Amino acid sequence: MTQTDPQSEIQQISQLAQSADIAQNLRDIAAQYPGQVIFSTSFSWEDQAISHIIFSENLDIQVFTLDTGRMFPETYSTWSRTLEKYNHPITAYYPDALSLQKFIAEKGPNSFYESVENRKQCCHIRKVEPLQRALNGKKVWITGIRAEHSPNRHDMTQVEWDGSNNVVKYHPILHWTTDETIAFINTNNIPYNPLHDKGFVSIGCAPCTRAIRPGEDFRAGRWWWEDASKKECGLHVHAEVKS
Repeated sequence: MTQTDPQSEIQQISQLAQSADIAQNLRDIAAQYPGQVIFSTSFSWEDQAISHIIFSENLDIQVFTLDTGRMFPETYSTWSRTLEKYNHPITAYYPDALSLQKFIAEKGPNSFYESVENRKQCCHIRKVEPLQRALNGKKVWITGIRAEHSPNRHDMTQVEWDGSNNVVKYHPILHWTTDETIAFINTNNIPYNPLHDKGFVSIGCAPCTRAIRPGEDFRAGRWWWEDASKKECGLHVHAEVKS
């Protein structure tokens, strides 16, 4: 079996993603890696914008979501409205039932409030492990990450290597501002999560997400009981390629 050369893959995808036209970049990447490009959506503003491009252009990119079992009703409604509008499938990945059953039996349904360790274990079961299954065998993972969402994302590059999942990640709207994202949503009449209108910025599981107050950091609405430096669920924490 031929081993993947991360630097070569990063270089090739970076060359395919140079256009200011995101739809063209995604089209070129999908053509270069048929059946091997995947996009993860949480039905946020950002993800809805990218889903709109993928579905409207009928691109060969699989769209999936991680259904943790603790999502807001509004998120499920957005999911349904998206299916109704675009009539394209969205694959759902769920936590391993036995792992989740064991975790809750031992620590209870809300143990994530008790320690960072418990919270990260919950995130691993509900998000990280299902993500690994979704990405297995894929070459390119498209995300809706924006730099504004977290201090540790400001230095991200649009194309990077995820050594944990052995895929190249492409963040097409990494440098979009919130105003630009909202304008794209409104211009294209894209369904979006109504929680955004209530002060929710980064929307995850219901017990771990709240609206932010004026002047608060974007990430203040996630795991607000923890130190800001620990606010990652593990989906985007990975070993990077060494030059």
